[in-house]
Amino acid sequence: MNKQGLIAKVAEKAELSKKESAKFVGVVFESVLEGLLEDGEVTLGDLGKLQVIKRSARKARNPQTNEEILVPEKNAPKFKPSKYLKDSVS
Repeated sequence: MNKQGLIAKVAEKAELSKKESAKFVGVVFESVLEGLLEDGEVTLGDLGKLQVIKRSARKARNPQTNEEILVPEKNAPKFKPSKYLKDSVS
């Protein structure tokens, strides 16, 4: 399901127009992003937890030139599914 599919599903289940549900979904996505930027972690109820992790610097190799390069340290998002979500999809 993509964003448009989610908007359609929210509109159907909450009995809203697609325009209203698009605004609602957009606000939720923005709020999740703000939570990650401010707190580094957002718990999404029965779905799981989104968190920001720090990836350390590492050496990599350019496959075309076989030259070794240094990939700098960076932050990356990580999703940890809840036990409920894991059990539901298996």
